[in-house]
Amino acid sequence: MTSVITIANEKGGVAKTTTAISLGGALVALGYRVLMLDLDPQANLSLALGHETQPTSKSFINLVMENLPLEKAVVSTALENLLLLPANKEIGFAERLLPIRPDYRNLLRDILLTETTYDFVIVDCPPFLGALVTNALTAANLLIIPTQAEYFSVYALRNMMSLIRDVRSKGNPSLRYRLLITLFDKRNKIHRTLYAHLRQTFVGGVLDSIIEVDTKLRESVIAGMPINYHAEKSRAAMQYAFLAQEIIQYVKK
Repeated sequence: MTSVITIANEKGGVAKTTTAISLGGALVALGYRVLMLDLDPQANLSLALGHETQPTSKSFINLVMENLPLEKAVVSTALENLLLLPANKEIGFAERLLPIRPDYRNLLRDILLTETTYDFVIVDCPPFLGALVTNALTAANLLIIPTQAEYFSVYALRNMMSLIRDVRSKGNPSLRYRLLITLFDKRNKIHRTLYAHLRQTFVGGVLDSIIEVDTKLRESVIAGMPINYHAEKSRAAMQYAFLAQEIIQYVKK
């Protein structure tokens, strides 16, 4: 059965796309077949995996509006078992087009419902809460919320929690979430203090994995490869490998 993992946060700059790519690469290294799904009109996930938007590129919005099967839009990447449903310019119209359709919250879930080709689908979301993110949460088995141990990032969690409650009440009552601390600097006292605060506030809701600041992550995006394939011995590669193991155990439960 395919596990759908959505990665979302209203706050930008918290390593959502980096986490999506790095987690996908770590799962592929463990022998899993993974579909990366780009829902962000900025298409950063697609670009980071070496796919520049072409006039013929199809995205989630094309699947919905043109009634296309998923396999008609999926493209390959440099890794054999890492596939991509890219973003394109049309997905920028999704916030206007999706809500006018009946039962629009369930469109992505319906597309993925009978999917057995992949072990994991990882959904990278835009940094705003709208129809795309609502679809991604409704389709998800697990929501990962990358969060910096910084005041504005922690404050932004209030709106995410509100959306989670809304999605649970209107279509996905079993939606689970976990916070992932990213861009962490253990030398920074504020980071350590806010990390402790998050673990106290969200008891059981914070992943054990912590992603520290690592310049190798920026290099991997430019190289168009997940961190474990670009710099397999780097600190970030090991931390995302640990995250993958944690997610696998969590999904098995």
